[in-house]
Amino acid sequence: MSVAIITGAAGLVGSEAARYFAALGMQVVGIDNGMRAAFFGSDASTEWIRSRLLAEVLGYRHYSADIRDSAKMSRIFAKYANDISLIIHAAAQPSHDWAATNPPVDFTVNANGTSVLLEAARRFAPNAVFIYMSTNKVYGDQPNLLPLVEKDTRWELDQSHPYAADGIPETMSIDHSLHSLFGVSKLAADVLVQEYGRYFGMKSACFRGGCLTGPNHSGTQLHGFLAYLMKCAATETPYKVFGYKGKQVRDNIHSADLIRAFHEFFLKPRSGEVYNMGGGAGSNCSMLEAISMCEQIAGKRLLWEYHEDNRRGDHIWWVSDLSKFKSHYKNWAVQYTVPKILQEIHDQNIERWGSECVTRENEAYSAS
Repeated sequence: MSVAIITGAAGLVGSEAARYFAALGMQVVGIDNGMRAAFFGSDASTEWIRSRLLAEVLGYRHYSADIRDSAKMSRIFAKYANDISLIIHAAAQPSHDWAATNPPVDFTVNANGTSVLLEAARRFAPNAVFIYMSTNKVYGDQPNLLPLVEKDTRWELDQSHPYAADGIPETMSIDHSLHSLFGVSKLAADVLVQEYGRYFGMKSACFRGGCLTGPNHSGTQLHGFLAYLMKCAATETPYKVFGYKGKQVRDNIHSADLIRAFHEFFLKPRSGEVYNMGGGAGSNCSMLEAISMCEQIAGKRLLWEYHEDNRRGDHIWWVSDLSKFKSHYKNWAVQYTVPKILQEIHDQNIERWGSECVTRENEAYSAS
């Protein structure tokens, strides 16, 4: 049976990929040691997703292993060896805010962990397709040099600029900008994935994601913008907006649309490719616009406060140009818009969020 190895399998992208490729008849081998809870606290734990995968995905095998552990990764890859046809590397320390609190851990997880996986793939499954979940933070704050125009609810790119119609392409420079430590660690891994494709002929690609989202996202204040915002609106939890008057723009792609893109690449792989991957021109919003949508869906006012200082290295305006990927894979297109994404996040999580609130209240009562 063809095997798909998925790192970060209990996360948003990993869990969506696990279900998708298992449904195609592949055996899915998940690797995830639950570090998201260590990074962001118990509210961000992905244990609930891991349990669902084990219960609901036929033949799913889970390894609670650290991707930085070369010996363990080698044993896993050696076990499945030539049966491995696909590797989706979605494990990461995903927050540029958290990275600044512990740069060595951020770098070892994102850069060294990717190096370990690439070498295991090269040794034991050199013909497998290797897909790396990168980030638009590899461009640093270079997008902030674009000519932006302030509107009522958002910043917008000047319509005379070449990027205005489709968004930011892969040709944007990664140099001479403030990246954040997270951006640097992800960029190191990104370039390494490209090099293993070009130098060793491996079938590899970097998908530089904008805001990745969906109902399986364990959103938290430091990572998971839309999911956490929707949760705050529904549970009346205070939310903080940082800088740019709340008009900063993000494109948002549903994990299901992303995994369909992975599948297209898997069917017709290339070596050392790079794709900007997000919601593009058809699925983006500002923070103020997202707050308004969340309030409408939840039927409640969001309790939010504004902080003038923006996050260092943060983008004012980001919309991914999807034209390169679409030119290579003409059957693919984004199917989800932001309102549809938010409605699904709300509908599929409102019961679980309510249970979490009750549990925290009981714990607080017991402690008192």
